[in-house]
Amino acid sequence: MPKPAPYRLKPANYPWSIAITTRFGDLDVNNHLNNVAIARLFEDARVRFQFEERRSLSSPGVRGLIVSVGIEYLAEAYFPDPVTVCAGFGEPGRSSWPILLAAFQNDRCFATCDSVLVLRDGNGPAPIEDEWRKYLEERQVRSG
Repeated sequence: MPKPAPYRLKPANYPWSIAITTRFGDLDVNNHLNNVAIARLFEDARVRFQFEERRSLSSPGVRGLIVSVGIEYLAEAYFPDPVTVCAGFGEPGRSSWPILLAAFQNDRCFATCDSVLVLRDGNGPAPIEDEWRKYLEERQVRSG
């Protein structure tokens, strides 16, 4: 896979962030945070980000579901230093949108994560309404 674009490696380009404490149990045999622990950090941050953003998705019977998750491991990360995970939206499609995340430790990006959600109602994928699309676009990761 190609390396993430340079703008993805800068915390200031993301509209949201959270500091997460690492745990001794997150270590692998080489004393690095293991890949499962890193995936869990991304999941925790994504869910917290979604909780804060969910207020805008207000149509009854409509929900966003995860359809893919991809993680790029760029460097090693260690216990006990905390991790800051930054998040923002990517470019929305007709019925889906990405959540872009990056994990930083000691001012260095060590992993990125792209999650794609699809908007669904009782009949399957549903088009993103104009108000929700505008909100997604306002909370995008800045590329410049």
